[in-house]
Amino acid sequence: MSQDRQAQQQFLSAAGIELPIIGGPMYPCSNPELVAAVSQAGGIGIVQPITLTYVFGYELRAGLRAIRALTDKPIGMNVLIEQAQGRYRQRMEAWIEIALEEGIRFFITSLGKPDWVVDKVHSQGAVVYHDVTEKKWAQKGVDCGIDGLIAVNKRAGGHAGRLDARTLLDELREFDLPVICAGGIGDERAYVEALEHGYAGVQMGTRLIASLECSASEPYKQAIIKAQEQDIVLSERITGVPVSVIQTDYIRRMGLRAGPVARFLLRNNRSKHLMRLFYTLRSGKRFKNSLTDKELEFWQAGKSAAAINTVESVAEIVKTFRAAAGQ
Repeated sequence: MSQDRQAQQQFLSAAGIELPIIGGPMYPCSNPELVAAVSQAGGIGIVQPITLTYVFGYELRAGLRAIRALTDKPIGMNVLIEQAQGRYRQRMEAWIEIALEEGIRFFITSLGKPDWVVDKVHSQGAVVYHDVTEKKWAQKGVDCGIDGLIAVNKRAGGHAGRLDARTLLDELREFDLPVICAGGIGDERAYVEALEHGYAGVQMGTRLIASLECSASEPYKQAIIKAQEQDIVLSERITGVPVSVIQTDYIRRMGLRAGPVARFLLRNNRSKHLMRLFYTLRSGKRFKNSLTDKELEFWQAGKSAAAINTVESVAEIVKTFRAAAGQ
């Protein structure tokens, strides 16, 4: 068996799934029905706990059980860990404990050093895959004992990387861990190419927003279908670091770059985290409202939008991918 095939089998075994597909955690689009549908189709849907609780109004345990009522297949959970401390750290640790009690054994960590998450979940036989955009962040995760890497390339939605998918994979091969391609997976061709290049699997976000199960508004889904690559832009005015969004009149009015004072505060080690928190809290409400407000054109998406032409069920999307890959 080739090294790439071994890595894929390692990923499938760790996640307890049939197909090497992750339904990426999305704020605010990872509604329970979407998470469950990805898992039911043979991949693994990932719960974004802030989305589940703040956007959809569930207490975490009740939300996980609502998803379990829709599928008995494995689901995972996302843990945002950047500068996790104080009350936020306590809440995240409590959420992880609840997730473990509810049988979740696959975690994706983002935006920080995942050592404490690894320690907590490894003791329960669970695994951690860590979001990275380049080798230096991967090394920090590997030093913490992570089990796999989510390679976020420059075509991703949300916080995109700066490298293309092939270059990023080449950088990460030396760690001898399963590497998941995140970014640019909008159709079956991209899925097959990612696997052929040596990725152990893929993570999809934008493609799943344009699905029947996603609770995003119809204008949001149609904007994805209509978007071309040049319509996806990077804005600093959402979280303080570049985020991929669809260029709309609303985004044009808001502008893409932070102002001079904000840029200064974002560069300062003492103030950058508070500034990012300010941006995130302000944008979080707008993103939440964009799910239902037809006039609020505040929509995240990656460049894979250019390959998305239909709104289909998750089962049909995965079926097409599976057939193309001969799985």
